[in-house]
Amino acid sequence: MRSYVSKSKRGINRESLPFKLYEKAKKFGVWDPRDIDFSQDKKDWHTLSKEQQGSILRLVALFYSAEEAVTKDILPLIYAISKQGQFEEEMYLTTFLFEEAKHTDFFHLFLKEVGIERDLNNYHSEAYLNVFDEILPQTMEKLLVDQTPQTIADAAVVYNMFVEGILAETGYWNFYENLQDLKKLPGLLEGISYIKRDESRHIGFGTFLLQRLITEDDSMFDYIMNKLHQLMPIAEAINQMPEEVNPFGVKLADSRAFMLKQLHARIEVLRRAKGKTLEEIYKMELVVE
Repeated sequence: MRSYVSKSKRGINRESLPFKLYEKAKKFGVWDPRDIDFSQDKKDWHTLSKEQQGSILRLVALFYSAEEAVTKDILPLIYAISKQGQFEEEMYLTTFLFEEAKHTDFFHLFLKEVGIERDLNNYHSEAYLNVFDEILPQTMEKLLVDQTPQTIADAAVVYNMFVEGILAETGYWNFYENLQDLKKLPGLLEGISYIKRDESRHIGFGTFLLQRLITEDDSMFDYIMNKLHQLMPIAEAINQMPEEVNPFGVKLADSRAFMLKQLHARIEVLRRAKGKTLEEIYKMELVVE
Protein backbone atom coordinates (compact mmCIF):
# COMPACT_ATOMS: atom_id res chain seq x y z
CA MET A 1 0.00 0.00 0.00
CA ARG A 2 1.25 3.48 -0.85
CA SER A 3 2.41 5.64 2.04
CA TYR A 4 0.90 9.13 2.49
CA VAL A 5 2.17 11.80 4.89
CA SER A 6 -1.46 12.97 5.13
CA LYS A 7 -2.31 9.65 6.81
CA SER A 8 0.58 9.74 9.25
CA LYS A 9 0.55 11.23 12.74
CA ARG A 10 3.48 13.52 11.88
CA GLY A 11 2.17 14.81 8.59
CA ILE A 12 4.36 17.30 6.71
CA ASN A 13 7.62 18.16 8.45
CA ARG A 14 7.24 21.92 8.46
CA GLU A 15 10.53 22.41 10.31
CA SER A 16 12.65 20.65 7.66
CA LEU A 17 14.89 22.70 5.40
CA PRO A 18 13.20 21.48 2.17
CA PHE A 19 9.82 22.67 3.44
CA LYS A 20 11.29 26.01 4.48
CA LEU A 21 12.66 26.37 0.95
CA TYR A 22 9.17 25.60 -0.37
CA GLU A 23 7.80 28.38 1.87
CA LYS A 24 10.42 30.79 0.51
CA ALA A 25 9.55 29.83 -3.07
CA LYS A 26 5.88 30.61 -2.44
CA LYS A 27 6.82 34.04 -1.14
CA PHE A 28 9.67 35.10 -3.43
CA GLY A 29 9.27 32.95 -6.56
CA VAL A 30 6.15 34.58 -7.99
CA TRP A 31 7.71 37.53 -9.83
CA ASP A 32 6.52 38.03 -13.43
CA PRO A 33 8.92 38.94 -16.30
CA ARG A 34 6.06 40.95 -17.81
CA ASP A 35 6.20 43.34 -14.86
CA ILE A 36 9.78 44.37 -15.67
CA ASP A 37 10.14 47.68 -17.51
CA PHE A 38 12.52 47.25 -20.47
CA SER A 39 11.97 50.74 -21.92
CA GLN A 40 15.38 52.00 -20.77
CA ASP A 41 17.03 48.79 -21.96
CA LYS A 42 15.77 49.50 -25.51
CA LYS A 43 17.46 52.91 -25.40
CA ASP A 44 20.62 51.67 -23.69
CA TRP A 45 21.13 48.84 -26.16
CA HIS A 46 21.89 51.27 -28.98
CA THR A 47 24.44 53.15 -26.86
CA LEU A 48 26.59 50.03 -26.44
CA SER A 49 29.41 49.34 -28.87
CA LYS A 50 29.11 46.36 -31.18
CA GLU A 51 31.67 44.54 -29.04
CA GLN A 52 29.75 45.29 -25.84
CA GLN A 53 26.52 44.09 -27.43
CA GLY A 54 28.28 40.87 -28.42
CA SER A 55 29.55 40.37 -24.86
CA ILE A 56 26.04 40.75 -23.42
CA LEU A 57 24.48 38.57 -26.11
CA ARG A 58 26.97 35.82 -25.34
CA LEU A 59 25.96 35.83 -21.67
CA VAL A 60 22.25 35.98 -22.51
CA ALA A 61 22.59 33.15 -25.05
CA LEU A 62 24.34 30.95 -22.48
CA PHE A 63 21.65 31.57 -19.88
CA TYR A 64 18.67 31.40 -22.25
CA SER A 65 19.50 27.90 -23.53
CA ALA A 66 20.66 26.72 -20.10
CA GLU A 67 17.36 27.73 -18.50
CA GLU A 68 15.46 25.89 -21.23
CA ALA A 69 17.68 22.84 -20.71
CA VAL A 70 17.17 22.67 -16.95
CA THR A 71 13.40 23.15 -17.46
CA LYS A 72 13.44 20.09 -19.72
CA ASP A 73 15.72 18.04 -17.45
CA ILE A 74 14.37 18.57 -13.90
CA LEU A 75 11.48 16.08 -14.08
CA PRO A 76 13.54 12.90 -13.46
CA LEU A 77 14.87 14.36 -10.19
CA ILE A 78 11.33 15.09 -9.01
CA TYR A 79 10.42 11.50 -9.96
CA ALA A 80 13.40 10.01 -8.12
CA ILE A 81 12.80 11.98 -4.92
CA SER A 82 9.10 11.04 -5.06
CA LYS A 83 10.01 7.36 -5.43
CA GLN A 84 12.13 7.68 -2.29
CA GLY A 85 9.14 9.01 -0.36
CA GLN A 86 10.82 12.32 0.50
CA PHE A 87 7.60 14.34 0.29
CA GLU A 88 8.86 17.68 1.64
CA GLU A 89 11.74 17.52 -0.84
CA GLU A 90 9.30 16.72 -3.63
CA MET A 91 7.09 19.65 -2.60
CA TYR A 92 9.98 22.06 -2.99
CA LEU A 93 11.17 20.50 -6.24
CA THR A 94 7.79 21.22 -7.85
CA THR A 95 8.69 24.92 -7.72
CA PHE A 96 11.88 24.31 -9.74
CA LEU A 97 9.96 23.55 -12.91
CA PHE A 98 7.88 26.72 -12.68
CA GLU A 99 10.88 28.90 -11.89
CA GLU A 100 13.21 27.50 -14.58
CA ALA A 101 10.46 27.95 -17.19
CA LYS A 102 9.98 31.54 -16.03
CA HIS A 103 13.70 32.24 -16.33
CA THR A 104 13.55 31.04 -19.94
CA ASP A 105 10.57 33.34 -20.46
CA PHE A 106 12.56 36.28 -19.05
CA PHE A 107 15.53 35.93 -21.41
CA HIS A 108 13.25 35.53 -24.42
CA LEU A 109 11.33 38.65 -23.40
CA PHE A 110 14.53 40.69 -22.92
CA LEU A 111 15.78 39.77 -26.40
CA LYS A 112 12.40 40.56 -27.92
CA GLU A 113 12.18 43.93 -26.16
CA VAL A 114 15.62 45.10 -27.33
CA GLY A 115 14.93 43.86 -30.86
CA ILE A 116 17.18 40.77 -31.11
CA GLU A 117 15.49 38.04 -33.13
CA ARG A 118 18.42 36.20 -34.69
CA ASP A 119 19.78 32.76 -33.89
CA LEU A 120 22.29 32.87 -31.02
CA ASN A 121 23.71 29.35 -31.36
CA ASN A 122 27.07 30.73 -32.48
CA TYR A 123 27.70 31.69 -28.84
CA HIS A 124 27.47 28.04 -27.73
CA SER A 125 30.93 26.49 -27.52
CA GLU A 126 31.71 22.79 -27.78
CA ALA A 127 32.25 22.67 -24.00
CA TYR A 128 28.88 24.35 -23.39
CA LEU A 129 27.07 21.88 -25.67
CA ASN A 130 28.86 19.02 -23.94
CA VAL A 131 27.22 20.06 -20.66
CA PHE A 132 23.72 20.96 -21.84
CA ASP A 133 23.25 18.53 -24.73
CA GLU A 134 25.01 15.53 -23.18
CA ILE A 135 26.11 15.54 -19.53
CA LEU A 136 23.04 17.19 -17.99
CA PRO A 137 20.28 15.28 -19.83
CA GLN A 138 22.08 11.94 -19.60
CA THR A 139 22.72 12.37 -15.87
CA MET A 140 19.14 13.37 -15.15
CA GLU A 141 17.50 10.73 -17.38
CA LYS A 142 19.39 7.98 -15.57
CA LEU A 143 17.24 8.77 -12.50
CA LEU A 144 14.20 7.32 -14.28
CA VAL A 145 15.64 3.83 -13.93
CA ASP A 146 18.18 4.20 -11.12
CA GLN A 147 17.57 6.01 -7.83
CA THR A 148 20.73 4.91 -6.00
CA PRO A 149 22.54 7.47 -3.81
CA GLN A 150 25.33 7.75 -6.41
CA THR A 151 22.92 8.55 -9.24
CA ILE A 152 21.04 11.11 -7.14
CA ALA A 153 24.38 12.63 -6.09
CA ASP A 154 25.43 12.86 -9.76
CA ALA A 155 22.23 14.76 -10.54
CA ALA A 156 22.62 17.19 -7.63
CA VAL A 157 26.29 17.79 -8.45
CA VAL A 158 25.70 18.42 -12.15
CA TYR A 159 22.45 20.36 -11.85
CA ASN A 160 22.75 22.26 -8.56
CA MET A 161 26.43 22.47 -7.71
CA PHE A 162 27.93 22.78 -11.19
CA VAL A 163 25.35 24.33 -13.53
CA GLU A 164 23.68 26.58 -10.95
CA GLY A 165 26.32 26.95 -8.24
CA ILE A 166 29.39 27.49 -10.44
CA LEU A 167 28.44 28.28 -14.06
CA ALA A 168 25.36 30.41 -13.36
CA GLU A 169 26.85 32.19 -10.33
CA THR A 170 29.87 33.14 -12.44
CA GLY A 171 27.49 34.36 -15.14
CA TYR A 172 25.62 36.60 -12.68
CA TRP A 173 28.94 38.02 -11.52
CA ASN A 174 29.81 38.88 -15.12
CA PHE A 175 26.45 40.58 -15.75
CA TYR A 176 26.92 42.80 -12.69
CA GLU A 177 30.58 43.53 -13.42
CA ASN A 178 29.68 44.51 -17.00
CA LEU A 179 26.68 46.71 -16.32
CA GLN A 180 26.28 47.87 -12.74
CA ASP A 181 28.76 50.75 -12.82
CA LEU A 182 27.56 51.81 -16.29
CA LYS A 183 24.00 51.99 -14.96
CA LYS A 184 22.69 50.49 -18.21
CA LEU A 185 20.14 47.77 -19.04
CA PRO A 186 18.30 48.09 -15.69
CA GLY A 187 15.51 45.71 -16.77
CA LEU A 188 18.04 42.99 -17.57
CA LEU A 189 19.76 43.44 -14.19
CA GLU A 190 16.42 43.47 -12.36
CA GLY A 191 15.49 40.12 -13.90
CA ILE A 192 18.96 38.73 -13.16
CA SER A 193 18.50 39.69 -9.49
CA TYR A 194 15.22 37.73 -9.32
CA ILE A 195 16.73 34.73 -11.11
CA LYS A 196 19.74 34.77 -8.80
CA ARG A 197 17.41 34.75 -5.81
CA ASP A 198 15.47 31.78 -7.21
CA GLU A 199 18.67 29.91 -8.02
CA SER A 200 20.07 30.52 -4.54
CA ARG A 201 17.17 28.43 -3.23
CA HIS A 202 17.89 25.75 -5.85
CA ILE A 203 21.53 25.64 -4.81
CA GLY A 204 20.44 25.51 -1.17
CA PHE A 205 18.36 22.43 -1.94
CA GLY A 206 21.17 20.75 -3.87
CA THR A 207 23.52 21.42 -0.97
CA PHE A 208 20.99 19.96 1.47
CA LEU A 209 20.44 16.88 -0.71
CA LEU A 210 24.16 16.16 -1.01
CA GLN A 211 24.63 16.74 2.71
CA ARG A 212 21.84 14.27 3.39
CA LEU A 213 23.56 11.68 1.23
CA ILE A 214 26.90 12.30 2.99
CA THR A 215 25.22 11.95 6.38
CA GLU A 216 23.73 8.62 5.31
CA ASP A 217 27.08 7.38 3.97
CA ASP A 218 30.39 9.17 4.68
CA SER A 219 32.02 7.70 1.56
CA MET A 220 29.69 9.84 -0.55
CA PHE A 221 31.78 12.93 0.26
CA ASP A 222 34.77 11.64 -1.73
CA TYR A 223 32.45 10.46 -4.51
CA ILE A 224 30.91 13.94 -4.77
CA MET A 225 34.31 15.69 -4.67
CA ASN A 226 35.60 13.50 -7.51
CA LYS A 227 32.55 14.35 -9.60
CA LEU A 228 32.94 18.08 -9.00
CA HIS A 229 36.64 18.08 -9.88
CA GLN A 230 35.96 16.11 -13.08
CA LEU A 231 33.59 18.86 -14.21
CA MET A 232 35.79 21.87 -13.46
CA PRO A 233 37.90 21.75 -16.66
CA ILE A 234 34.63 22.07 -18.60
CA ALA A 235 33.72 25.13 -16.53
CA GLU A 236 37.11 26.65 -17.38
CA ALA A 237 36.48 26.03 -21.09
CA ILE A 238 32.98 27.57 -20.99
CA ASN A 239 34.30 30.61 -19.13
CA GLN A 240 36.88 31.35 -21.81
CA MET A 241 36.60 34.70 -23.60
CA PRO A 242 38.25 35.76 -26.86
CA GLU A 243 40.28 38.36 -24.97
CA GLU A 244 41.87 38.69 -21.52
CA VAL A 245 39.85 41.87 -20.89
CA ASN A 246 36.29 42.05 -22.24
CA PRO A 247 34.70 45.15 -23.88
CA PHE A 248 33.44 46.32 -20.47
CA GLY A 249 36.90 46.16 -18.93
CA VAL A 250 36.26 42.95 -16.98
CA LYS A 251 39.32 40.72 -16.71
CA LEU A 252 39.06 37.04 -17.60
CA ALA A 253 41.42 36.31 -14.69
CA ASP A 254 38.95 37.90 -12.25
CA SER A 255 36.10 35.83 -13.67
CA ARG A 256 38.19 32.68 -13.25
CA ALA A 257 39.04 33.65 -9.69
CA PHE A 258 35.36 34.13 -8.86
CA MET A 259 34.51 30.74 -10.37
CA LEU A 260 37.16 28.98 -8.27
CA LYS A 261 35.91 30.83 -5.19
CA GLN A 262 32.44 29.38 -5.87
CA LEU A 263 33.89 25.87 -6.17
CA HIS A 264 35.74 26.15 -2.85
CA ALA A 265 32.64 27.58 -1.16
CA ARG A 266 30.56 24.60 -2.34
CA ILE A 267 33.19 22.13 -1.14
CA GLU A 268 33.45 23.76 2.29
CA VAL A 269 29.67 23.67 2.83
CA LEU A 270 29.52 19.99 1.87
CA ARG A 271 32.46 19.19 4.12
CA ARG A 272 30.44 20.40 7.12
CA ALA A 273 28.03 17.49 6.66
CA LYS A 274 30.68 14.97 7.67
CA GLY A 275 29.92 13.61 11.12
CA LYS A 276 26.50 15.26 11.36
CA THR A 277 23.28 13.36 12.04
CA LEU A 278 20.36 13.26 9.64
CA GLU A 279 18.30 15.23 12.15
CA GLU A 280 20.92 17.98 12.20
CA ILE A 281 20.86 18.19 8.40
CA TYR A 282 17.08 18.52 8.33
CA LYS A 283 17.24 21.31 10.91
CA MET A 284 19.98 23.32 9.20
CA GLU A 285 19.61 27.09 9.28
CA LEU A 286 18.08 28.48 6.10
CA VAL A 287 20.55 31.01 4.65
CA VAL A 288 18.95 31.74 1.25
CA GLU A 289 16.27 34.29 0.41
